[in-house]
This record gives sequence, C-alpha cells and structure tokens, in this order.
Amino acid sequence: MNTQTLSLEHLIRPNSVKKTNKPAVTFLLHGYGSNEEDLFSFAPELPEDQFIISVRAPYNLEPFGYAWYAINFDAQHGKWSDDEQAKTSIGKILDFINEACESYNLNHEEITLIGFSQGCILSYALALSYPNKIKRVIALSGYINEGILKENYEKNDFSQLSIYASHGLVDQVIPVEWAQKAPELLEKLGVDYKYSEYPVGHGVAPQNFYDFKAWLERKS
Repeated sequence: MNTQTLSLEHLIRPNSVKKTNKPAVTFLLHGYGSNEEDLFSFAPELPEDQFIISVRAPYNLEPFGYAWYAINFDAQHGKWSDDEQAKTSIGKILDFINEACESYNLNHEEITLIGFSQGCILSYALALSYPNKIKRVIALSGYINEGILKENYEKNDFSQLSIYASHGLVDQVIPVEWAQKAPELLEKLGVDYKYSEYPVGHGVAPQNFYDFKAWLERKS
C-alpha cells in the first residue's frame, strides 16, 4: 500500500492479519528533535492486526529534526514549553487522525497512541481531552501537562480509556518526579492505567518495550 499525501508527513505499516474490513490503528508520535523514522523501528514488533502510522511533527528544527512545539532552553528564564503551539499541534494531530482513518479505511473507534517524550505529553493531552476518540495510550518518558488539556476535561467519560505509562529512573531530560504525578491524577479521573519505571535514562529499555507490547496485546 502506498503512503497517502495527507496534512502531516508519515510512514505506514499496514496490518498483515485481517480481522475486519477496518483494522485498528496505532499512531506513533516522536519526541522533540526527532522524526517519524524513530518510533517506526517499533512497527515490525507491534501486533500484526494493527495498522501502524508514524507521524512527523509539523515544526522544523535546524539543522535537522522536527518538533510538536517549541522548547526554550534559555538558562536565564529556565526551560519552558510553548503551550499554545502544543495546543495547535493537538488540533493538527486530531485532524490528521480523521484524515488517516478516512484515507486508509481504518477503525476510528480503535485508536491507540504511542508517544515518546514530547509525543507522550501530547498523547496524554489528546486522550484526556478527547477520550471518546482515543482508546489506548502508551505514554513513554513524558508527563501530563495540565496547561494544554481541554477546558473542563475532568468531566469527560474515561470509562473506555486505558493508559500504559513508563519512565526512566535516571531520566536526565524529564525528571521522573514529573512522570510520577500521573498515577494520582489518572486515579482521580477513574482512568484504567498501569505505571512502570525502569533503571534507564531518557529512552525505552528492551524490557520496557516487551512490557508495553504485552499490555497492548492484552488490551487490543
């Protein structure tokens, strides 16, 4: 199958096992400064009945790489994120999900997001803001930024949403303490979740990959 020309650049791995006419779909959202090829390395190992789409973020970073929103590393003001740009990217991802489901004939009621770092932060935001659209999230090395969630998100129905979250204990980019706040919030919202930590930095350990793959197979 050829990759369609849609609003965001992307790579696809079609499902090789056909359960229905409209397969479930997993969207991969990379981190700051990376691209769609990064998480696509997971694709061969993900469930064969899932259609996999790895998405490129819309903002260019020089000299290479892409971002979902700007991060300012100015030491004088400390590191901060452009929340308005993040909200814009949430809208772009939602539009792209609708386009992709239409173009590739996918099941819009069986959507999984796998996000790493910045992609994880946006995956949390999408799922908690629009739990009627997102069914599963694998949240890798990120945290919940309440500043980019939809207003009154806590009133949503989260009964169909499941989240697997993990973080490295020695993450030098996003402190593990930030990630550790997620379980308390998810508990309060009544979201079905699993949270794990691994003795690594800002990355996905092999055991972490096998654990979230097993979780996804159980939940699919």
